[in-house]
Amino acid sequence: MSALIEQLRAGLPDEAVVTDPDVLRSYARDMSGFCEAGEPAVLVLPRTVEQVQYVMRTATALRTPVVPQGARTGLSGAANASDGCILLSLVRMDRILEINPVDRTAVVEPGVVNATLSRAVAEHGLYYPPDPSSWEQCTIGGNIATGAGGLCCAKYGVTAEYVLGLDVVLADGRLLTTGRRTAKGVAGYDLTRLFVGSEGSLGVVVRAVLALRPQPPRQLALAAEFPSTAAACAAICSIMERGHTPALLELMDRTTLRAVNDMTRMGLPASTEALVLCAFDTPDPAADLAAVGELCTAAGASEVVPASDTAETEMLLQARRLALPALERLAPTVLIDDVCVPRTRLAEMLAGTAAISEEQGVTIGVCAHAGDGNTHPVICFDPGDEAVVKAARESFERIMALGLELGGTITGEHGVGVLKREWLAREAGPLAMELQRGIKQVFDPLGLLNPGKVL
Repeated sequence: MSALIEQLRAGLPDEAVVTDPDVLRSYARDMSGFCEAGEPAVLVLPRTVEQVQYVMRTATALRTPVVPQGARTGLSGAANASDGCILLSLVRMDRILEINPVDRTAVVEPGVVNATLSRAVAEHGLYYPPDPSSWEQCTIGGNIATGAGGLCCAKYGVTAEYVLGLDVVLADGRLLTTGRRTAKGVAGYDLTRLFVGSEGSLGVVVRAVLALRPQPPRQLALAAEFPSTAAACAAICSIMERGHTPALLELMDRTTLRAVNDMTRMGLPASTEALVLCAFDTPDPAADLAAVGELCTAAGASEVVPASDTAETEMLLQARRLALPALERLAPTVLIDDVCVPRTRLAEMLAGTAAISEEQGVTIGVCAHAGDGNTHPVICFDPGDEAVVKAARESFERIMALGLELGGTITGEHGVGVLKREWLAREAGPLAMELQRGIKQVFDPLGLLNPGKVL
């Protein structure tokens, strides 16, 4: 271990190499509360591409595992330390290198915070759509590593659709450039997409070329209250079937609503079993909301409340942003699932999750990016009660199995990490796993990059 520290210090600035045990512990895990973390040997905080290359060359020479990290806001344990590893935190590589309004691109380092980029491009009349709930803390590098989504996925899609090209430091320290800066291009295999969502297991992203869009009009939203999740899901299907493209289409179930109510005193009626939030950023959002309001009423909504301006819209959307903090108040620990199903099966997913909650005797609140079928069941429990922990784990497993039965996927945007590694094999199948392991072998033959994650 001393040889590792000495070699890192020989080629890096003193402040870049950290061995303080308390600091190492603080960097050893992400925000997943149900994943194991090992004991890292050292934390390295580089500021340049050359420093990252030096770290990887050192790791290869000494056969030391490396765990790349962003802001550690992930929820699957992908940034958790492995025993004896180098924690490679990219948060100090936080420069926006270029914003090009003509090409509608931005070039950034991996440590740039999502919200910082969004505000910077807005000054040029541009828009970077991916907006995870942690957008004020999460980094672009972490978003790329996990293939992050967000509230606006229903209309604008996920991170992968905005990454045009990457600079990646490979396991042996070589620097690979992938992709393009042009509006289109199909030369060769799409290596850029291969790295997006790879969770740091194939290489370390050190620079990204991102696609931008023109800044859309400000959103206008409505909230629709429903007497059942089935009615809410019927409204969602009607909205999509009629050709509407909302910028945001979210759903919260009764457990989530009551938790938010208790925290914020929003005054939602106790009879509300589900709340649908819909927003448009079109030239005439009021007209679109009126049409959606009629569909919600036809599906059985007990109340439809449209916002009259952006201030009211922000107030409505704040309820959705507070869903997780509100649920976290219900128990000492939460386990956040991330199952995505076809929109047509969303009602079955919610009904099945409610049944699992009742059968296991565990509180589970569901908030969902309903526009793309991505549900986030949040299992609330006391980690000090062994029987409750077992029930929580069983609930988690059954929810993922239900998602697969309904034609869905085990993760829509949070990634595999440690939490869902065994489930990836069930979803992908033996042949796909064989090919994925072969790809890992090509890029990381010594298995040094984020070992124990994804595959």
